Amino acid sequence: MIIEELSHYGIAHTDDMTWIDCSPAVLIEKAVDRGEGTLTSTGALAVTTGQYTGRSPHDRFVVDTDDVHDKIAWGEVNVPMPEDDYTRIKAEVIAHFSERRLFVVHGIAGADRRYSRKFCVITELASQALFAHQMLVRPTAEELASYGLADFVVMAAPRLKLDPAVHHTNSEAAVVINFKERVVLVVGTQYSGEIKKAIFSVMNYLLPVEDNVLPMHCSCNMNPVSHGTTVFFGLSGTGKTTLSAAENRKLIGDDEHGWADDAVFNIEGGCYAKTINITAETEPQIWNAIRFGSICENVVFDPKSRVADYFDTSLTENGRVAYPVEFIDNAVLKGKAKRIPDVVIFLTADAFGVLPPISKLDKDAAMYHFMTGFTSKVAGTERGIKEPQPTFSSLFGEPFMPLDPMVYGEMLGEKIESGGTRVYLINTGWTGGSYGVGSRIKLKYTRKMVEAAQSGVIDDCEFTHDERFNLDVPTSCPGVPDELLDARGTWADPAEYDRTAESLAQMFVDNAEKRLTTMSPEVRAAGPRPLGVA
Repeated sequence: MIIEELSHYGIAHTDDMTWIDCSPAVLIEKAVDRGEGTLTSTGALAVTTGQYTGRSPHDRFVVDTDDVHDKIAWGEVNVPMPEDDYTRIKAEVIAHFSERRLFVVHGIAGADRRYSRKFCVITELASQALFAHQMLVRPTAEELASYGLADFVVMAAPRLKLDPAVHHTNSEAAVVINFKERVVLVVGTQYSGEIKKAIFSVMNYLLPVEDNVLPMHCSCNMNPVSHGTTVFFGLSGTGKTTLSAAENRKLIGDDEHGWADDAVFNIEGGCYAKTINITAETEPQIWNAIRFGSICENVVFDPKSRVADYFDTSLTENGRVAYPVEFIDNAVLKGKAKRIPDVVIFLTADAFGVLPPISKLDKDAAMYHFMTGFTSKVAGTERGIKEPQPTFSSLFGEPFMPLDPMVYGEMLGEKIESGGTRVYLINTGWTGGSYGVGSRIKLKYTRKMVEAAQSGVIDDCEFTHDERFNLDVPTSCPGVPDELLDARGTWADPAEYDRTAESLAQMFVDNAEKRLTTMSPEVRAAGPRPLGVA
């Protein structure tokens, strides 16, 4: 019997060829039986994803349809694809699916049901179905019974390889978002992060356009007593997941959230954490979450003992584990904070080693650094990245933001102003010199800075103004050596610091002038100001 739901998407599949909404145990069993993966010593499913061990940013496209043509910020990130090319690729996916057993997952994006969307993920791999099941918000039995058709469908065909000459893609892989048809195609890559980020990209369009909700590439935690809420912005490798997973805080989510008028909510139902160099001591929450029901990507383990070696980066430095939020002991299972954020923290991994470890931002400065999104791409998060590279990723998640940065920036400014939210910039990168000379700021000190920001204690300290970076910098912070707070003072050669800092300040200016043309004059004036030091 043809499954009516799948036929709606053009897929003529029968019951005997389709597994729908299987439990994690069944999906794990199927994945092992089909040779997709192996169980580790902790019970996690371990898979390898071939040549694609991170996102492939040059293979992402948005279909240029009349309903979104004037709204999308077209460019290197949001690359337009003609409708006929999309139609050709979709036909290939459907033909590919027709010859294979399929796994279907019905999930939800958005823990706050006022703003949620139903996503149906269709894939040829049981392991990717497990990923989708654990990463999306899992519907209740009642929601599943009345699910109906999804708001968006994701078709993941990792074993289908495209011909660039025929399909007008850049490689054999492509991630294609069609807002008009409400379809996402993920083709030619088994890296499951592409599914996750495609769904996030969709929500980053729908939430501001249709719901007046600010979507954020951030983690979020909450004080269990006061309900004070902190959001952490930052790209992969900046410490976003690590710093939000604090034992004395309740975790709302580790990566993607929406900021509504009265609350912050998790867009996801799971976590997708980096595993490089983790130990039970350094990352206890992530470590304990790697168990039956979780899925490890590109993690090396001993073939006999099945014990994982998180220090072995022979496959990639972007080893990952996906698990449901329930695997975190202190997680807020409803995925929603009780109020709007009282603290926003921007995390940047400064590979130049010149930004202060912590500074306080007013509204305009917050909008500037939000729209600028300076950080360093960390090894492994994208193909070809072998060491940290300075970059400007607008909104700390530019690859996933379909609209003009000023749209999101203005929304943030309005919410900061109306909510009285305090904002800080924290450098989790280098000190005492640039990458290769200096050292990474110790996590224990960063945690103390975060705690001081959350409690408000940092605001009672004395501040000095850094004229070059236009930042207010505290001269002391409980639990942090005073000398660490003075970035220039940590360098053996102050003149070399000045040259390096001047270069970075100018990079900020050049980036804003070139790429953030819609930034208001007030916001632009809140950014760095090169001093003209030779």
